[in-house]
Amino acid sequence: MAAFSDFFKHKSINKPSPFGMMFSYISLGFWALVVLFPLYWLVVTSLKLPIDVNMGPFYIPFVDFHPSLHAWKYVLVGDLSRDTFRPYANTVIVALVSATLALLLGTAASYALTRFHYKPKLGAILLFLLALVLAVVMTMLGVAWQLTIASSLAVFLILLQVLGKRFTRSLSNDDIAFWLISQRMLPPVAVVIPIYIFFQRLNLLDTRLALIITYLAVNLPIVVWLMRDYFQSIPLELEEMASIDGASRYRIFLSIVLPLSVPGLVATYLFVLVFAWNEYLLALFLSGAHTQTLPLTIAAQNATRGPQWWYMSVLILIMIIPVIAIAIVLERYIARGLLVGAVKG
Repeated sequence: MAAFSDFFKHKSINKPSPFGMMFSYISLGFWALVVLFPLYWLVVTSLKLPIDVNMGPFYIPFVDFHPSLHAWKYVLVGDLSRDTFRPYANTVIVALVSATLALLLGTAASYALTRFHYKPKLGAILLFLLALVLAVVMTMLGVAWQLTIASSLAVFLILLQVLGKRFTRSLSNDDIAFWLISQRMLPPVAVVIPIYIFFQRLNLLDTRLALIITYLAVNLPIVVWLMRDYFQSIPLELEEMASIDGASRYRIFLSIVLPLSVPGLVATYLFVLVFAWNEYLLALFLSGAHTQTLPLTIAAQNATRGPQWWYMSVLILIMIIPVIAIAIVLERYIARGLLVGAVKG
């Protein structure tokens, strides 16, 4: 009886009872099966012939069906290869460039919001937004972009010089950070039409540059918000001691802050990379035949050829494998970086 009761007894706060451990392993194993089964199903389906998919379901290779590389050959070296490599290259280039730029700019901005105190005048910000609206309207009317920038900047400077002394209310760093992250609260479908018209007037539709600029603007607030919390967890005393030793602000940032922030940088970069890699709506409006990304290609193949799952599974696999590989390589950083800002030092 005592041995049976020990089966349910906790040995310590860090060592659960044998029953608790068994229940935990069973639960984790079941959840791992739920999470990994879709990936297994993709791999298995990509190794099937069309007749095996239609006559299935078959689950176990060499038992339920004979594996074949027919779908892989058709997608990678067959008739579908010319419709695969260009979208794949577009996806890789646009995602990597936009995510890298977002990380570089967002990291610098988040560090500035953490270590410096800004007090911009609310009226000056409203004037700048007014000048920005003027620039967008002029662009939509077909005015040359050089004249648009010069005119909008002139209007902003003149109004700021005339009305600037009357502005009294100031914003804080927290207000700026909240305004940045609030840009992600707006659904992309609400702004996709103005974005489309804007790039149409600039003759940038169906270009990688348009996608990179848009993805950069969309993902930049995420980088700023996450890295700002991470920088706040780094003790300020480390920077103060380095400053006393004569280190400049740039030296402190590059030699002390960034090395300590590697887990947060890696996790944040993976977040924005996945967002850019999987993005569909903005790419649907801004890209064309030359800059179509892989998510659009998968949707187009499904629409034109029907649900040919043996080909679709190959396309999905070659799309997700690079991201999974990056996550596996950077796993030791991601495990810590996912807790950005959770513990204040």
